[in-house]
Amino acid sequence: MNLPAQPPLYRLSIVPVSLAFALAALAPLAQAQSLVELYESARAFDATYQSARLQYDANLARADQARAGILPSAGLSAGASRINAEVTTPVARGSTSYNSQNASLSASQPLYRPGNWATYEQGFRQIDLARAQLEAAEQDLIVRTSQAYFDVLAAQDTLAFVRAQKQAVAEQLAFAKRNFEVGTSTITDTREAQARFDLVTAQEIAAENDLRVRKIALDQLVGVTESQPRALLVPVNLPAVVPADVNTWVQQSEGVHPAIRQARSSADIAELEVAKAEAGHKPTLDAVASYTVTKNPTSTVQSGISSRANSGSIGLQFNLPLFAGFATQNRIRETLSLRDRTLSDLEGTRRSVAQNVRTAYFGVQSGQGQVRALEAAELSSQSALDANRLGYQVGVRINIDVLNAQSQLFQTKRDLAQARYNVLLGGLRLRQASGMLSPADLLQVNALLAR
Repeated sequence: MNLPAQPPLYRLSIVPVSLAFALAALAPLAQAQSLVELYESARAFDATYQSARLQYDANLARADQARAGILPSAGLSAGASRINAEVTTPVARGSTSYNSQNASLSASQPLYRPGNWATYEQGFRQIDLARAQLEAAEQDLIVRTSQAYFDVLAAQDTLAFVRAQKQAVAEQLAFAKRNFEVGTSTITDTREAQARFDLVTAQEIAAENDLRVRKIALDQLVGVTESQPRALLVPVNLPAVVPADVNTWVQQSEGVHPAIRQARSSADIAELEVAKAEAGHKPTLDAVASYTVTKNPTSTVQSGISSRANSGSIGLQFNLPLFAGFATQNRIRETLSLRDRTLSDLEGTRRSVAQNVRTAYFGVQSGQGQVRALEAAELSSQSALDANRLGYQVGVRINIDVLNAQSQLFQTKRDLAQARYNVLLGGLRLRQASGMLSPADLLQVNALLAR
């Protein structure tokens, strides 16, 4: 049986895979933005991060308020009044009216107030707490931006692969129709190719919509209309995990992770709250001073002439609480329980962070293994497709074998691209889990993107 010569058709079907991907990756490069550029845009635009930053500023102002309890205070008061007086004596009866004006300046300086000093110390812990909260928000923004960035790239890859598969299936469909017309194949081959073409068309519609949604999410995050992320270089050498020991990552997280630092600051604040409650039994000592001026510009009943009186005082004011209905004792019991709760929360946070670090570390290790396996599978799938095409030409393979081999190749390419993105994201999530993620870490990822 003589088969029609079709080698050019099969060679062309290999081209769209790389060509479609290259066009999808290179077309937007003229206006493409890097991951660092989009992160900077998100940092200035994202409402969640801006809210965290404003809360940080408010927390700093609240912490500074704690200094007021150990600093001197001063006040100025003034008043004016009109006095009407009636005076009755055994010998006379009369009435008079006069004005009275007074001004007073007072000041005090705490000398011994244990509760105020505990509040002052709490202010420093609250600053540490606020700083840790802001760092956590910044790390979360880095991961959210990177996730949205790679989601768009993955959606672009999926669409490019689906379109390349659609082109290959269309060529296979045309070949099946031609063979059926010359009588070298059955109608089954044509129907199988048509069914696969219709399926890929539906997948293309879904991929286009998914890419549209992913771009909207990225634009909303970074505040850039029609953002165009730079594609990942292929082939790419994914960075190794350094240090290559999970226990080292766990140990490093102990001192720098924002969640642990927040829990530690909360425990310190609770300890100082106990000191404030215990101060309810202790005396207080203040230095006080005042100066008062009283002036009667018109005559009074007693003197009949205007008068002015100046008086000043300076001294110490001592106060010793004796009994407050057991309020102080119960307050101490309350703060002790709250302190123990924060210590328990601190230990729980340590355990949770350690678990998250280990999970993230092994996730990156597993992802790198998947990338290597999928790279080998891509080569094997390409070889299998070439063999099935050749077998179909010589009549030892049927059309469905070629279609299945095509589907497997494109699925492997899509999984490989997604696995690479997952490894890069996993590296950022590992640094976030250990509390060491910073904007500088994006530079390493940026170096792997197309220019």
